[in-house]
Amino acid sequence: MPAKKIYTRKKFESLRSKLAEAMASDYRLKQDALDVLVKADRYFWIHQTNWMGEPILNLASDMFTLQEIIFRTKPKFIIETGIAWGGSLLFYATLMEVLGGEKVIGVDTYIPSDLKKRLYSHRKLSKRLVLIKGSSIEEDTVSRVRSIVGACRETMIILDSHHTHEHVLRELRLYSSFVGRGFYLICGDTILDYVPRQKHRPRLWGHGNNPRTALQQFLKENNRFSPDKAIENKLLFTCNPGGYLKCLKG
Repeated sequence: MPAKKIYTRKKFESLRSKLAEAMASDYRLKQDALDVLVKADRYFWIHQTNWMGEPILNLASDMFTLQEIIFRTKPKFIIETGIAWGGSLLFYATLMEVLGGEKVIGVDTYIPSDLKKRLYSHRKLSKRLVLIKGSSIEEDTVSRVRSIVGACRETMIILDSHHTHEHVLRELRLYSSFVGRGFYLICGDTILDYVPRQKHRPRLWGHGNNPRTALQQFLKENNRFSPDKAIENKLLFTCNPGGYLKCLKG
């Protein structure tokens, strides 16, 4: 029986990187993955994950990717627009409790009282949460975020609220200023530009009018950010293709 090959960590990372790049170039495999996502959405597959008892409306692979970014960059603040059931906020708060940091700020137009009660029942984790009710693109909302973050640019932004082109573009323009060099801005649900219109989920957005189209315009205007290809190479299943933006300039 041949001896098992033992890799050094450096060689293992090199192998992973090469294979991820090759996987990202496998067009047929990527199309198959997209087909699975589209078909599984009839069963709300991306909504089937919980954290601390609260639903996370995102793929587990994307949440693990966010974990990797948070571990590597250790932001002092995480700002998420569109909090839904709050599972993602608790996920970020858990990581901050372990890694350090200040606050997790959640912004949404609708935050029911029962959700507030549940989110504020997690003791240490709850102390890290700040919930702001209001539209993410209103100046009053942005001012409230700014009053918490101050001049700090060690900030991670996750945009996952209203998904029309105009709304996301305004979010990108408003919240990108909070992000400093080396930190990340995530534009969520860029996959919508690749998904055919779905009868089971009528929406105001779709092909040609979605986060990806907004992101493309934003990147033409702003040269501080660039999609992190090394991260995307690893993601066979993701809701945010091209949406993991790293800030390259202060």
